[in-house]
Amino acid sequence: MKTKRTFNVLIEKDEDGWLVSSVIELPGCHTQGKTLDQLMDRTREAILLYLECTEKETEEEYVGVQQLKIEV
Repeated sequence: MKTKRTFNVLIEKDEDGWLVSSVIELPGCHTQGKTLDQLMDRTREAILLYLECTEKETEEEYVGVQQLKIEV
């Protein structure tokens, strides 16, 4: 029986303009795409491949992101 899981994805833009995703709960699970739609499709594929290739259950829990402004 399949279950639904929720993953948190960090999206950044690299110096060449590509969008890069990192799945926070799955260390080393990254991909890239030129558009957000392409990136999210590739991220879904990367998650499924990651879960298929690893036998251990991930227990990491995402807490949140904070921005901190400092004067330098």
